[in-house]
Amino acid sequence: MATKEINNTDNENNKPHIAFIGLGNMGAPMAENLLKAGYRLSVYDLSAEANERLQQSGARVANSPKDAASNAQVVISMLPAGKHVHSVYLGENGANGLLAALPKGTLVIDSSTIAAADARLVAEAASKLGIDFLDAPVSGGTGGAIAGSLTFIVGGDSEAFAKAEPILEVMGKNIFHAGDHGAGQVAKICNNMLLGILMAGTAEAINLGVKNGLDPKVLSDIMLQSSGRNWTLEVYNPYPQVLENVPSSNGYKGGFMSKLMQKDLNLAMQTAQDTQVETPMGAKAAELYEAHALENGDRDFSSIIGRHDSSLLS
Repeated sequence: MATKEINNTDNENNKPHIAFIGLGNMGAPMAENLLKAGYRLSVYDLSAEANERLQQSGARVANSPKDAASNAQVVISMLPAGKHVHSVYLGENGANGLLAALPKGTLVIDSSTIAAADARLVAEAASKLGIDFLDAPVSGGTGGAIAGSLTFIVGGDSEAFAKAEPILEVMGKNIFHAGDHGAGQVAKICNNMLLGILMAGTAEAINLGVKNGLDPKVLSDIMLQSSGRNWTLEVYNPYPQVLENVPSSNGYKGGFMSKLMQKDLNLAMQTAQDTQVETPMGAKAAELYEAHALENGDRDFSSIIGRHDSSLLS
């Protein structure tokens, strides 16, 4: 176990040296925004192409997570699932992961969307080593990641949150401290469960109107001025050509993939089961997206409307 204390900042620009692990569709633009803000970055991803992209932007490419974090005061990760977070931070037996190699006082920010129980497990292991761990899942999609306008929903103690906030503000415009460890994950899956329910319901309502002779845009405008108004109608309408610059008007490409909505709904169901909370509408949304994602997992989640009219997906 490492016991040396770390320096709080990088000597060159008075900003901490950051290790960024996970350079996918979300992680890469987040890392690039940190580089643009003057942070020194060491990065690691399994994809050579992703590493090269960040190297061209000015990052140092590492050959492992431990190598990336070797001179860093802050570690940020954006990984696909809980098993990947476990593998990176805890290793196979809980003793040979990245946490065991980090100096006391390191700030770790995990922006992956994982089960709250998994986040708490890693946080507990980090705390025993004197490492500050925050679960900080995001909302805002790839567009928000590119624009630096993400919403961060953070779980962890207030002192660690205060240290992380200036860094998170480079990548996002709305930074919430939801509560203790795991709270960020709980808040995120509650939001996305509701979003899945709203999208499935909005798709059903528009389809019902269209099948009974209504114009989808006229119906959407009516509902926007009525009690059915919601975010999916206003800025993310699932029916093609009702709104411009949304996935439904671009063949359901881009945006938030259906398989990721399925993942988040399953996390919500897992949390509900673990805490014995009834979520019948969330369960139905999870069932719908599980079936939909079998053939449409890479399409935006608004493509759920295709279960009513498959011609919309052709």
